[in-house]
Amino acid sequence: MTTQTKNSLLLMLCSFIWGFAFVAQSSGSGMGAYSFLAGRSWLAVLVLIPTMYVFDALHRRAGAPYGWPKAKKDRKTLLTAGVVCGTFLFLASAAQQMGIILNPSTAKAGFLTAMYVVLVPVFGLALGRRNSAQLWVSMVIAVAGLYLLCMKNGFGSIELSDWLLLGCAVLFSFQIMAVDHYSPLVDGVRLSLLEFLVTAIESTLAAFLFETPTLADFAANAWPIVFCGVFSSGVAYTLQILGQKDLNPAIASLIMCLESVFSAIGGWLILHQSLSAREGIGCALIFTAVVLAQLPLGKRAESAA
Repeated sequence: MTTQTKNSLLLMLCSFIWGFAFVAQSSGSGMGAYSFLAGRSWLAVLVLIPTMYVFDALHRRAGAPYGWPKAKKDRKTLLTAGVVCGTFLFLASAAQQMGIILNPSTAKAGFLTAMYVVLVPVFGLALGRRNSAQLWVSMVIAVAGLYLLCMKNGFGSIELSDWLLLGCAVLFSFQIMAVDHYSPLVDGVRLSLLEFLVTAIESTLAAFLFETPTLADFAANAWPIVFCGVFSSGVAYTLQILGQKDLNPAIASLIMCLESVFSAIGGWLILHQSLSAREGIGCALIFTAVVLAQLPLGKRAESAA
């Protein structure tokens, strides 16, 4: 199995978890956005601490480097990576949760959030990263699929929740590009741990500044907080960091937009929602786009020439 195939599968698993997390996030919309984010982030930190030591043990057995970086320069790079990625994650996640609180439509939230599939390669152009025509075609197909899957009645009027979710997509684009920049330079699990520690601290401060969190709120929303904290945050974002390593961020964002497909499947399995023919076509288009982006068509054309 090639590195690109393995990393793509890690990101698909990440998307699967994120897709089902939309159901949990909607269930947790009864409490403040910052409080919900703080709860899930601190739980993610608790999950990632033992995970870090497990990975260290595996690296030690394989004779690979492990532990916190020894050089001052490497420690500074890891700390900077954690602050940058964690701040973008805090801002994006807070905007997403606020949007879901204002409008609990997980389908609309899934579509608007997944617009990072277009924004990542567009922002990448400003950084000098060029993408193939094949990848741009895949992006167009994916957006068409996302629209059919998530926007059942069209856009309708643009609401405050929509602007928040569009802002969330922009911020997630920055987070994806930041992870792409730092993941080859630092240990992935430690980056994930610091990323969530920063998110937890910032969301806790925001919760006490702008909300009145209570133990009753956390108890009433325990299940969604646990699912989002353990799986969506602790597991999935670690998979994102490991999977994005040595992978084109545009392709990574395309794979991760599968979360909208999995959110529809989660609604069908858990909430007993049916999938219409339109939604089924949307799912098929997104899968087609992901597969098309992975095919080595450009290399075959070069070989034929």
